Amino acid sequence: MQSAVLVVNPFATRVNDEKLAGVEEALRRVAHVTVVKTEHRRHATELAEAACRDGSDAIIVFSGDGGFNEALNGIDGSVPIGFIPGGGTSVLPRALGFPLDPVDAARQLAEAIERRRTRRITVGRVNGRRFGFSAGLGLDAAAVRRVDEMGRSDDGRRPGDLAFALAVVRVLAARRGHLDSALEVKGLGRAAFAFVANGAPYTYVKGIPLPIAPEADFELGLDFVAPLRVRRRSIVAVTLAILTGRARSWPVLYGHDLDRVEMTCDRPMPLHVDGEDLGDVDEAVFEAERNAVSVFI
Repeated sequence: MQSAVLVVNPFATRVNDEKLAGVEEALRRVAHVTVVKTEHRRHATELAEAACRDGSDAIIVFSGDGGFNEALNGIDGSVPIGFIPGGGTSVLPRALGFPLDPVDAARQLAEAIERRRTRRITVGRVNGRRFGFSAGLGLDAAAVRRVDEMGRSDDGRRPGDLAFALAVVRVLAARRGHLDSALEVKGLGRAAFAFVANGAPYTYVKGIPLPIAPEADFELGLDFVAPLRVRRRSIVAVTLAILTGRARSWPVLYGHDLDRVEMTCDRPMPLHVDGEDLGDVDEAVFEAERNAVSVFI
């Protein structure tokens, strides 16, 4: 029987003792499972690195998207990794075809481990930090920061999808609905902000996938969508076009299946990866690590 390390974020929205017991039960049918729990930021990176060093046959992460991102930054590609939805959104496992319910996802994952069913995918990298499905410079990164500033509930849970949507609205309201060009995409031109996708969808709102960059694929390079500007009179139409994957019907810069994208900001702008705030940056270099990791599907 194979060995597996199960990395658990006990503070993720869908993680509780009952769900964890169900996840463990499903996985123990096919593997010897060692459970380790995260205790601080970047701990999942350390635990994933240790699992690779110790010769584990599989790494499983039961967390939200932040924990998935940390684990991706700790693996070297030699050990397959699986993701169980533990967060409110959990974009990465859902985009890879897993159900949102953690126990159902664990059962599918157990079958994948047993049958050695994996897929080799690209991961993105920006300024040295890997990301699994998305990164953003400007608008959505500013919204991520606003959600983080709301803090967590008493049980450690982050605000949900509605809070993020409201944060986007508040960012736009603070600019009175106007976003002018504020960054340069090397070789392509100027834009107001940028979405960078490693796969589709870019995110979910409840059960609704938001493609944004609909041609993005985990087995290709990076895609990006960068609106040139936003005006109050067109804000509703532009927003709907972006969220439904029809951004190219408006003035945007667009790239598909790219190995590298360089962006320089007029002033420091917020940057995020997989919903994790990386602070303000003057420039962002996005790169595709093709065929980088093996994931269970």
